Amino acid sequence: MTTADQYRLNAANCAQMGEAAENEPDRNRFKRMEAAWRALAEEQDWLDGEKSSLKPPSA
Repeated sequence: MTTADQYRLNAANCAQMGEAAENEPDRNRFKRMEAAWRALAEEQDWLDGEKSSLKPPSA
């Protein structure tokens, strides 16, 4: 498992915890944590040369 895959797993865990959260502030906190883990995974992929984090230019 790559580092980026581990980050994605952490994001998925945050999503599950967010779904189980009992109140809105906790749900929002887990959503922010999920987004942060997904951003880290994308950055790690870029650092590892897996894919570009830049979108291709529009035609």
